[in-house]
Amino acid sequence: MKTSDIIVSLDIGTTKIAAIVGRRNEHGKIEILGHGRTESIGVKRGVVSNIENTVNSIHIAIDEASKKSGVNIKYVNVGIAGQHIKSLQHRGGIIRENYEDEISQHDVDRLLNNMYNLNMSPGEEIIDVIPQEYIIDNEQGIKEPVGMLGNSLEANFHIIIGQTTAAKNIYKCVTKTGLEVVDLILEPIASAQSVLSEEEKEAGVVLVDIGGGTTDIAIFQDGIIRHTAVIPFGGDVITEDVKEGCTIIRKHAEELKVKFGSSLASENRDDEIVAIPGLRGRPPKEISLKNLANIIQARMEEIVEHIYYEIKNSGYEKKLIAGIVLTGGGALLKHLPQLTEFITGMDTRIGYPNEYLAKDVPEELASPMYATSIGLVIEGMDRYNKEKENYLKMEKPQEVDEETPEKDEEIESDAINKPVSFLKKIQDFFEKDGLS
Repeated sequence: MKTSDIIVSLDIGTTKIAAIVGRRNEHGKIEILGHGRTESIGVKRGVVSNIENTVNSIHIAIDEASKKSGVNIKYVNVGIAGQHIKSLQHRGGIIRENYEDEISQHDVDRLLNNMYNLNMSPGEEIIDVIPQEYIIDNEQGIKEPVGMLGNSLEANFHIIIGQTTAAKNIYKCVTKTGLEVVDLILEPIASAQSVLSEEEKEAGVVLVDIGGGTTDIAIFQDGIIRHTAVIPFGGDVITEDVKEGCTIIRKHAEELKVKFGSSLASENRDDEIVAIPGLRGRPPKEISLKNLANIIQARMEEIVEHIYYEIKNSGYEKKLIAGIVLTGGGALLKHLPQLTEFITGMDTRIGYPNEYLAKDVPEELASPMYATSIGLVIEGMDRYNKEKENYLKMEKPQEVDEETPEKDEEIESDAINKPVSFLKKIQDFFEKDGLS
């Protein structure tokens, strides 16, 4: 298999930075060639707060993934989230010069590129433009317009907007490690790729990714992404609550939350006690698990209420037959599905990325904690294949000549995942400040 078929994801999170090298095997499953993980000490709530620390963490994760996979990593698909992210719906259109000609990929690309020229508020930039459905001469609901006839070509778009500085800081951290950004991908969209089925997206579903610094939401209906949002709360704020409420150090608070925490205080008995080691010779501190659960439940109720508000705000509350899918490290909190169902009245399950993974993948990667990282690999593959497919549509077939073998060798030895167009929109987005 050529190295161009290999995709590398880089998940720059609040609690961890993870890199995964993967490819799709002959059965359509994701085969993990190598992965690396390290603590994230330069990111807060999904936003880079210290360039140097973030660069060092990226180096460690990438080096580990490179050694385990035996692959020289140069190109990465990077996840982006953070409380600065927002989205909007927009319809755009073009009038074609000759309606008797078939709609080409060039027409579709021209329509999509026009969306990047929308006027934004100062300090904001368009991160991504996702086509939802196309309209040809007022005929709606068209998924693939190429090859059809029509005078006007329109489309409904889901547009992701973020702060220019936040996006560029991520890009800067990656480029300082000697890597190149192939694409910036919204993290809830990536997570949805790894834990949701096509049937769920068709029926209507809410993807909730509870990370360390933020909770990311993506709503799908009729197979189309309808709404995205980022809530500036995650697992870290629960740890802080436990730390303050139990008057213990942060390390012990995190361990308590992970090992004994529950989202429902009613599931714990009054006589359940756990002892925390004392500091510098002091006696152990006893913590009531019921009190611990009360602290966690109070914060989780607030987070779930925010989630429910976003669901109602999307206008699709009554159309989400598949309910809610929880993923991310925060989804591992005990009794969270029950609390979510109680507050929202919607069916809830935990989303694991193992459905799309090959059998020999390390067990730890099948955790909701890696849903975003694996989703970035899947989404990166889909975008790369689409780029390649679109390029072939736009290029005229050429006869094979003597130089062809040399070109194949160049692809073989080239670094990972270099799409034909290099997703020029990303370069244009950042080159204006001389960062690339």
